Amino acid sequence: MKRYDLLSPRGRASGLGSANAGFGNWWMERVTAIALVPLTIWFAGSLITRSSDDYNEVIGWLGSPLTVILMVLLLTALFWHIALGLQVVIDDYIHSAAKIWVLLTVRFACLLLGLTGIIANLYIAFGVPMSGGA
Repeated sequence: MKRYDLLSPRGRASGLGSANAGFGNWWMERVTAIALVPLTIWFAGSLITRSSDDYNEVIGWLGSPLTVILMVLLLTALFWHIALGLQVVIDDYIHSAAKIWVLLTVRFACLLLGLTGIIANLYIAFGVPMSGGA
């Protein structure tokens, strides 16, 4: 008698199929969603209270240490959440050889957009001029 025969049906199925593979993504999608709630409220509230500020005041606010930290957290959580959500959509609706390329493109685009936002925020925080034109 083999060890496999002694296992219960659940024991034989353990580690197989989608019940095991998707939990990490599902959990991280919930964690990023929960993190986005206070960060989005903070960001929206900040934009509303600064709606009458001029350009230099907004740049000063974006360059403050607390704002930089919160913006980096917001952008990280936002684009990670987007990538995870789009992965679920792609897994559910694309069943061709193009699936891996679409997943890679989405992940790369989310990474690129997130890094662009973070780098732009760091440029503002450290006072680096962002335009070389007029």
